[in-house]
Amino acid sequence: MSVLVFIETDNGAVKKTSQEAIAYGAGVAEKLATTVTVLALGQITQDALEQTGNFGASKVFHVTDERLNQENGMAYADALVQAAQKEGSKVIILSKSGLGDAMAARAAAKLKAGVVSGITELPDIEGGFTVKRSIYTGKAFATTAIQSDIKILVIRKNAVEAVAGNHIATVENFVPELKDSDFAATIEKIDKMGSEVSLTEADIIVSGGRGMKGAEHWQPLLDLAEALGAATGCSKPVSDLDWRPHHEHIGQTGIKVSPNLYIACGISGAIQHLAGVNGSKCIVVINKDPEAPFFKAADYGIVGDVFEILPKLTEAAKKLK
Repeated sequence: MSVLVFIETDNGAVKKTSQEAIAYGAGVAEKLATTVTVLALGQITQDALEQTGNFGASKVFHVTDERLNQENGMAYADALVQAAQKEGSKVIILSKSGLGDAMAARAAAKLKAGVVSGITELPDIEGGFTVKRSIYTGKAFATTAIQSDIKILVIRKNAVEAVAGNHIATVENFVPELKDSDFAATIEKIDKMGSEVSLTEADIIVSGGRGMKGAEHWQPLLDLAEALGAATGCSKPVSDLDWRPHHEHIGQTGIKVSPNLYIACGISGAIQHLAGVNGSKCIVVINKDPEAPFFKAADYGIVGDVFEILPKLTEAAKKLK
């Protein structure tokens, strides 16, 4: 009756958010005096599967069906349900993402499970099973009791720290029964964003707004991002003006992020943008307007011209390396 953790992969490697999911699962398993089983679908290296043990997994179910090399929420959910039934899992854990939320909803319906998304801490199992989750786009938290026999937990990034240990997980081939109807829709083409660092996976994000004054003035921001090994983002007006690609748009109608460090350059801090970044552990705001709303949400603020400040930060970052 192990805790079951679904992991997402990228180019044959386990995503950082999924490493955190395994570590979270290990924390839950310790409370329940059981172990962690990981479910991996599609193309992933044997070494990556075994290394999930470093984050707390004891065993891995690997589904090698080539049809699952591309994300398919319906087929993935079926595989998740069958893995949970095989293991007798009462707690199932996924990372919060478009795929994770879709799978959790489908699996909950099939398993008659309670599902909670946006979880930020390990559950409290004293006298029941309660979890803390983020609500109102991260402005508040709610404590939710799950009373169903099977529980599906969808965790936010940084819910726990994924600290690598030194343990190898055993890998088993798992063959779920997949329906042809699950593959009625197929992916014909995938266009990947140009940035080497995914916004949803990034530990550090450097983001710009209209204060950057135009696409031709973006280089100082890119230089800082490169020095920090960060992903780049932007506000909605910037993407609407085509200064930056739309996949970098962060906010309520764009991508919601939860990095360890978010650096906002020339962004005023409209509520729609704040809704996309308030899951960040630390927010640094650079703006020449001392009355910019973003300063109220910032952990650190720098009042000044971004074009003077960014090169100095880049130089300092390079010296630290």
